[in-house]
Amino acid sequence: MAIAAAAVIVPMGIIFFISGLLINLIQAACFVFIRPFSKNIYRRINRIFAELLWLELVWLVDWRAGVEIKLYMDPETFSLMGKEHALLIANHRSDIDWLVGWVLAQRSGCLGSALAVMKKSSKFLPVLGWSMWFSEYLFLERSWAKDENTIKSGLQRLRDYPQPFWLALFVEGTRFTQAKLLAAQEYAASAGLPVPKNVLIPRTKGFVAAVSHMRSFVPAIYDVTFAMPKSSPAPTMLRIFKGQSSVVHVHIKRHEMKDLPENDEATAQWCRDIFLAKDKLLDKHIAEDTFGEQQLQNVGRPVKSFVVIVSWACIVFFGAIKFLHSTALLSSWKGVAISAALLAVVTLLMQILIRFSQSERSTPAKPSIVNQHSTNGQQKQH
Repeated sequence: MAIAAAAVIVPMGIIFFISGLLINLIQAACFVFIRPFSKNIYRRINRIFAELLWLELVWLVDWRAGVEIKLYMDPETFSLMGKEHALLIANHRSDIDWLVGWVLAQRSGCLGSALAVMKKSSKFLPVLGWSMWFSEYLFLERSWAKDENTIKSGLQRLRDYPQPFWLALFVEGTRFTQAKLLAAQEYAASAGLPVPKNVLIPRTKGFVAAVSHMRSFVPAIYDVTFAMPKSSPAPTMLRIFKGQSSVVHVHIKRHEMKDLPENDEATAQWCRDIFLAKDKLLDKHIAEDTFGEQQLQNVGRPVKSFVVIVSWACIVFFGAIKFLHSTALLSSWKGVAISAALLAVVTLLMQILIRFSQSERSTPAKPSIVNQHSTNGQQKQH
């Protein structure tokens, strides 16, 4: 771990894990004592505390690293963001796409109700994963036999969600790397499918299930495309901790859920067509270094995350001073050893968080099995 990053990672880790454990405790108490009597009240309370935790990571993007997020979309869709339920489908281009999504959700006023479909191991991440579990994220094992009921029950629970929510679904099933792209291209060529250049082959079963169960209460699908301009290095958690800025381009197109096909196979084909169009859109972005055909929207940089991180820092700092004074922990070698061990644990946990976010360490998902019909050129998923 670089020294420059460690100077931020250790104190940030202390603040994040102490505040996070406190929030996890509050979430657990609300889950046990409030949720059985009123799910709506529990969700409203949890939304507030989840946002207080996640704003600490938004602060890293906005204020520590100053990552510039350029959002391209039409004004009508921009005005609806955060005011309606939405299913987000996106390419998984960088290590922090999920965090960029949180930033946009915070700008739209729905950070506390920004949900996602995640791999099962995510929920075991200390603090962050536990908070996601309390917030009703969907955790999958990448086995349709096991995941089908998880998706169905999880989406049914969202039917009575009291406030606008976003549910993010990365239908490629894994984060983009050149190695995974090569594997996808080889598979597409062998299966007689269009060979992608900038995206992976979408796994459509989860998407079809999501549309099937959400079309009655979710009015829109946001088609999100992440891209990195040539002049900027791709953002990573380590770069953010070091305070190194990046630029991320985000293109969003809104589709009415009611306009999607009723048939499951046609819905799957719609998703594949969206990713073919996304591939071409990224081709154009590579050539022009912009999503210039859409209007650039001003997302700003609110001070809310800055206020939250300063508040948590003061609470943790003065709490630690009072605790050390009352216990005289540092007055003995045993106390010093305990303190050093706790710092080592925090450093290790932050390192795990950084490594977990790295795309090279993500597990590739097997592409959906499709056949290319010679009679009509349509793809069929089995």
